[in-house]
Formats: sequence, structure tokens, C-alpha cells
Amino acid sequence: MQSTAVLDIKSIREQFPILQVKVHNKPLVYLDNAATSQKPRSVIEALKNYYESYNANIHRGAHYLAAKATEIYEQTRQKVAEFLNAKSSDEIIFTRGTTEGINLVASTFGRKFINEGDEIIISTMEHHSNIVPWQMLCEEKGAILKVIPINQAGEIIFEEYEKLLSPRTKLVSVVHISNALGTINPIKQMIAKAHEIGAKFLVDGAQGAVHLEIDVQDLDCDFYAFSGHKVYAPTGIGALYGKREILEAIPPYHGGGEMIKEVSFEKTTYNDLPFKFEAGTPNIADVIAFAKALDFVNEIGKSNIAAHEQKLLEYATQRICEIEGLKIVGTAQEKASVISFVFEDIHHADVGTLLDTQGIAVRTGHHCTQPLMKYLGLSGTTRASFAVYNTFEEIDTLIAGLQKAVKMLR
Repeated sequence: MQSTAVLDIKSIREQFPILQVKVHNKPLVYLDNAATSQKPRSVIEALKNYYESYNANIHRGAHYLAAKATEIYEQTRQKVAEFLNAKSSDEIIFTRGTTEGINLVASTFGRKFINEGDEIIISTMEHHSNIVPWQMLCEEKGAILKVIPINQAGEIIFEEYEKLLSPRTKLVSVVHISNALGTINPIKQMIAKAHEIGAKFLVDGAQGAVHLEIDVQDLDCDFYAFSGHKVYAPTGIGALYGKREILEAIPPYHGGGEMIKEVSFEKTTYNDLPFKFEAGTPNIADVIAFAKALDFVNEIGKSNIAAHEQKLLEYATQRICEIEGLKIVGTAQEKASVISFVFEDIHHADVGTLLDTQGIAVRTGHHCTQPLMKYLGLSGTTRASFAVYNTFEEIDTLIAGLQKAVKMLR
């Protein structure tokens, strides 16, 4: 573990051009990081440099540009492997993001190993991306989807999870950190329990990869999916980790170029890992820029980032509780830098709209967790989510904005 240090937030903020933008003639206060993070200059320049200096298709060309693009592209795969502490870069599959990673597992592992009467377990707090693919699979295969209940604080009830596990359980797929509540789930203990009955475990790491040190070998998860755009990389790129023996046992996801060794009209032989799952020309530029985002995180230190975000969370929680009639939704003991809240008598959409007029960007709605909101008896919440470049002064601006909303909307 890296030791925590006091960060030079001013210097960090200077690396993000968009933070100098004004919204409605007000300085931008960007508190929508759980939806997507902003991008440092190094990431933006990497995209520009690729297209200006060595744009070429990878893995297939004999010329200089193709060789250079291939080398830098594959260096990113190694960096992702190190970021997750995978045994090998062969266990890293590039995807469009967490959603595609989950769909890949549903379409491959599910296609081969899930049968009629088998059971898949998810939790009440899942994002739609970790619900819908399993519903589709269950409908196709005649399998059963089971849901782990949560308590009023937004925490998984572990004893109820244990009761759901059975010899019929083939897969458990649970979010590492809830995007709507900020809850950090006890993933390692959940994985151990699933393995006791022979089930595989997929972790939705869309938020976890941003805020936590991830060690897939220590977790012993079978799959870990995350999105680049949450961790300061461009949109449209992400990664799926899978244990080698499982990836070798499951069929390809898409068919086409690159994922093959030989093709004839009679039979196709599939490529080795990880290329077996990467058909067609990939998102080369964004993969290359992905590496710069991971460099940015590694240079600051994940533990340093987490410590700063935790201080922001604690301060924001303290300040936001000063506002009369406001209720925080999600009060888990283990929580990342997300605060969702509701007012007794003000609609969340109205709050978000008024904050926007003051240059404050938050997210409103159900956050792609409609079943969770139904369980909580809510139509949606207002959500503020923090990143390494956010400041205590921005939280003060948020509080002032909420106080103004109370005066204007009540």
C-alpha cells in the first residue's frame, strides 16, 4: 500500500483544461464524477498525438506506423494488468466499458455453463447493466435470477446472501461500489462464500476501480469489469479481467477478424487469449490514451486519491446535514465518495436544474438503478460525487447552492 500524502490539488486541477470552463457565467463545479470523470491534458494529448503521429491499424501491418501503434497499444494492456494485479496481460480483454464486459460474460460463460434451473445471484443495488444481461440470459436458458436484499443503510445483508447460495448457483455478479449509494460491498468475503459452493463471481468494478486499490488475485474474483471513462480515460474503452482457465474454456463473443487463427468455409480456428475476444479493428486511440489515465492515477497514488476523496466525503456529509429537510440516501459504514440525497418537498430534478444555473454539475434521477429506487420508495435522488480534483471550497459552493434551492423552491 502506498502511504498517504497531502496532495497539491491546485497543481492537479491545472492538468484538467475543462475545470477552467464557466457555466452560466459561473466557475464550473463538477460533481458528477460517478457518471464520468474529466480528462487530464496528458490523456487529451495522447489522442491527438496518435492521430497526428502514428495512426495505423494494429497487429497486422508490416510497416513502421503499424508496429509502433501495436507496441503502444499492447503496453496499455500490460498497464491494465498491473492496475488490477492480474497474473498476466493475457487475462485482460479490452471492451467498450463495464456494460460490454458484463454482456461478454453473460454471452460466453452464460451460453456455455448456464442451463435450465440454474441460478444467478445479483443484489438489490445493481446498475441496470448488471441486471438486464442476466435477465436476458435467464429468459433464454430458463435459469433463475435471485436478488440479495439490503438494509435501510444500503448495505448487503450478508446472512441473506448466504441463504441464497445453493448447489444450483452458477454465478454471482455484484457491484463493488454502488453508483447510487456509495456503498462499498464486502466483495472478498462474498467471493469466498460463492466459491465454497462452486459458483463463479463477477465484480462490476465501474466505481470500484476508481476509488479502491484492486487486486484481483487477492480478491480471487473470476471476472472484474470496469470502464476507462470513470478513471480519467476517454469514453468507449474499458477492460474485463478473467481468470485464464475460464477465458480459455468459454467461446468467443464476436466473430470476425483478429479473433481467428485460420478461417476456411468448413471451419474456423480461434486465436489465443486475449485476442479470441477482440474481433475487428479496436478503439486504438482511446486504448493508448487509457494508459495515460492510469499513469496519472499511479503517479498520484491510488491511496492518496482515496484519502483525499474520503476527506471530501466526510466534509460534505457533515455540511449537507445542516440543510433542513434534506435526507441522505445511503449511509453504509463502508462508503466511497458519493452522496445521494432527497428533500421532503422538492423534486430532485428541480434541485439539479437550479444547481446547474449556478455552475454546479450534479446527477439527478434513478442513476440506472430503478429497482433500488423502488425498494427505497423513491423516484430518484440528487447525487454529488467527488474525484481527486474536487475541493472543500466546491463543497461549500454546493451547500450554498442547496440553501438557495431551498429558499427558491419551497
